Amino acid sequence: MLGYRDKFARLRLLDATLREGEQTPGVSFTIDQKIDIAKKLDELGVHMIEAGHPAVAPDVKEAVSRIAAMKRDGEIRAEIVAHSRAVKSDIDVAADVEPDRIAIFYGVSDIHLKSKHRKSREEALQIIGEMVEYAKSYGVKVRFTAEDASRADVEYLEEVVRTARDAGADRVSLADTVGVLTPWTAKRFFEHMVQRVPNVEYDIHVHNDLGMAVATAFGAVMGGATVVHVTVNGLGERVGIVPLQTFAVAVKVHFDVDLVNLSKLMEITRMVERYSGLEVPYNAPVIGDYAFIHKAGVHVAGILADPRTYEAFPPELIGRSRDYVIDKYTGKKAVKAKLEKLGIRLSDDELLKVLEEIKRSNVKFLTDDTLVTIAEKVTGRVLKPRVTENLEAIVWIKVDSNAFTSSVARKLSSIEGVREVAEITGDYDLLVKVVSPDHAFLNSVLDSIRNVKGVESTHTQIVLKKIEK
Repeated sequence: MLGYRDKFARLRLLDATLREGEQTPGVSFTIDQKIDIAKKLDELGVHMIEAGHPAVAPDVKEAVSRIAAMKRDGEIRAEIVAHSRAVKSDIDVAADVEPDRIAIFYGVSDIHLKSKHRKSREEALQIIGEMVEYAKSYGVKVRFTAEDASRADVEYLEEVVRTARDAGADRVSLADTVGVLTPWTAKRFFEHMVQRVPNVEYDIHVHNDLGMAVATAFGAVMGGATVVHVTVNGLGERVGIVPLQTFAVAVKVHFDVDLVNLSKLMEITRMVERYSGLEVPYNAPVIGDYAFIHKAGVHVAGILADPRTYEAFPPELIGRSRDYVIDKYTGKKAVKAKLEKLGIRLSDDELLKVLEEIKRSNVKFLTDDTLVTIAEKVTGRVLKPRVTENLEAIVWIKVDSNAFTSSVARKLSSIEGVREVAEITGDYDLLVKVVSPDHAFLNSVLDSIRNVKGVESTHTQIVLKKIEK
């Protein structure tokens, strides 16, 4: 693996969230959201931003135009790419927004030529050459994407790439349109193309239909690809393409190469999650809620001794932290560590009794309060001062329109200090009652509430006096 480090060190990322990502079923970004995402991607440090296909709709053209203008004004450093079919009218619209590059695509497998384009191989070569030359005449850089390249006849694909290169394309993207390549076939595929058709740079655009997009992209880079197409949270047609966060962290772990600013990954994750309306699965690699939450007793014991026992990389690398679940799988060390974190020390016999009680309870998640209650039941002692009712707060919460209110409510109910959560009508969506022993704890609860995915805004009122009936 170390022999490939140089290839990954010179690798660049093209983020296609604004184009491929918006092709995700049910996803449609506003112009302002696209500008926000483009800015955040540039802060992250991606090298190219595929801003959209301007001929698709007026709002898409407006967004690409504004993003391209931001690049010209120096607000964005990344190369801005406009997508286009191999059609003059599309190319004209793409050129009109003044991007850095126009990316033309055309299906090159016999399946696409026969069933979609209804063109012969020779006719397709003529179209590709003419359209690349036409785009080049606008004075911009041109990338040609060989759609469904992974299922094309290899000798014909060589002709396609030569045609695009000779017509003026300095980059050619070989698209694994239905995700059928494997890491090893991708490596051989790109090695072959780099050798057979040199003097052009190669991109890999791989779909995740069989769950191998990240691994296949690795193989392509090892074979000679110098740009990998990614999207935030792995958005895209059907099940999407290479997830930016997973790929970038995997490259860091295996080759110690920072493709982007990893500390900002969670910022772009949450932004795109909010704007797309698609929640990241809890068990998603790197960015899922469970990525650094440990459960089995053996695992937790290992983590407490040395986090490297069960973590491929430290969560702090991407601005996260680790935790562990207290439930029937928990071991004594985990219970002890959790209670000591709460300022409670028990004897070994007491810890064993607490553990037995936990295993009998068979709950999915044991909150800190419940754990303390169990410990008090077992020991017969008051182990933590009871939370007074002298400091109470009512928090009114507005939920983002793309989030599920019930999902947000469920997350809020698990926060320590939250006593009641209710869905309401009116200007706000949720009402939360918080009980706290002091202002410091209250502030920490409010911060936790605001950090819950889907919470758009909050309004807090402190209860000054309760009138008893």
